[in-house]
Amino acid sequence: MSLNVSLPIELENRVRDHVASGLYGSASEVIREALRLFEAYQSVQVANLSSLKSDVALGLADVQAGRVSALDVAAIKAQGRAALQTRTAKQ
Repeated sequence: MSLNVSLPIELENRVRDHVASGLYGSASEVIREALRLFEAYQSVQVANLSSLKSDVALGLADVQAGRVSALDVAAIKAQGRAALQTRTAKQ
């Protein structure tokens, strides 16, 4: 299959630079590699989204089952400050 593609000058220069580096033998090789990387990136995005949806579902199940309590930010800060004081006092 043959396909002609128009690229903005910035992308054209990047393709030329990759070929000039010697890592690729032609512009076609650069574009093929870019497409392979793009497809791999999309697969990772789909997996990450699926994982995020699963985590959200688990969180919602915890809420419905009553396994969630109100967040006490002041208590968390107090614990952190106490831990920091203990650590700096030992130094």
